[in-house]
Amino acid sequence: MKRRNDIRTLVVSLVVLVLGSALVVQFSGSNSSGALAPASSGLSADVVDDTTADATSDDSIDDSPIADDADEPVDSIVPTTAAKTTSSGFVDPDTGLACTLTVSSIRRGNEGANVICLQEALKAAGYYNGPIDGRYDGDVVSAVRKLQTDKDMFVDGIAGRETALSLGIWPDEKSAVVHTPKPAPGEKDLLGYELSSVASAGDKAPPVPENSGEGRRLVYSRLGQRVWAIDDDGRTVRSWLVSGSKYANEKPGTHKVYSKSEITTAWNGKATLRLMVRWLRTKIGAIGFHQIPLQRSNKKPYQTEEQLGTRLSGGCQRQAPLDAKFLWDFADIGTKVVVI
Repeated sequence: MKRRNDIRTLVVSLVVLVLGSALVVQFSGSNSSGALAPASSGLSADVVDDTTADATSDDSIDDSPIADDADEPVDSIVPTTAAKTTSSGFVDPDTGLACTLTVSSIRRGNEGANVICLQEALKAAGYYNGPIDGRYDGDVVSAVRKLQTDKDMFVDGIAGRETALSLGIWPDEKSAVVHTPKPAPGEKDLLGYELSSVASAGDKAPPVPENSGEGRRLVYSRLGQRVWAIDDDGRTVRSWLVSGSKYANEKPGTHKVYSKSEITTAWNGKATLRLMVRWLRTKIGAIGFHQIPLQRSNKKPYQTEEQLGTRLSGGCQRQAPLDAKFLWDFADIGTKVVVI
């Protein structure tokens, strides 16, 4: 009899232990606001509210210090004639010729004219004493890392936008950004939504880029820092300026909206992001469209509406409040997003 009681006690103890472990796992998803997220949701701990997100959503990397992913291919950002037409590039003191990068980033193993441009600029800045041979080898990596360290940048040895800007070899971005006239107070787009100060619609909007897909879709130009909302009839329902990523982590191609959150937070928990519409998963979080973020510490915006059209984020596309509200309603889950 005593043996049976001992066995029964052991079984009860095991059941209590298993149930207790399950409860710990279930409630480990609590976020910074004290709200609880299901353990299977895949949400980061700093996500405030993600009621419409799917099971694989992540928090935003709007203010990420991470530059472009080393596994991503180098993608063209400007015509190859940019070095001949821009006036913002580095001027070689020996030749008197200007050079700018014609790709979004270069790294170890790359060769050619872009690497020569980088080597010349690094040499002029006192960071490189090797040959100007167009080879991105270990010496070039070391020089770039030293520059990035001195300039308090993200140190990865990859020459992307921020590194190129510091050396004066990044192409002139402002010339590619089209600012449309400020709409009249209360002016609306083709669906009846009020326009922001940086928005336009119909024939008043800049032309939709060629080779940017067909049908109902969102088109995002990284170079032009502009978004177009196109309906089934090919009309520009609305177009507006955004502040996109400073880095090369906005992957070009055709994507789809896969989740939405009315309120969420940046990956580091420092910014509140409203009306988040996600279209790209990355290794450290999600990239999407959202309203200009607010600092959680003091509720102040990270930028002004007048600064839209300038690359200021770490990954996401920041929008004026009126544009964010429009896109939230326009972009259902599954909406096509073409990034060029």
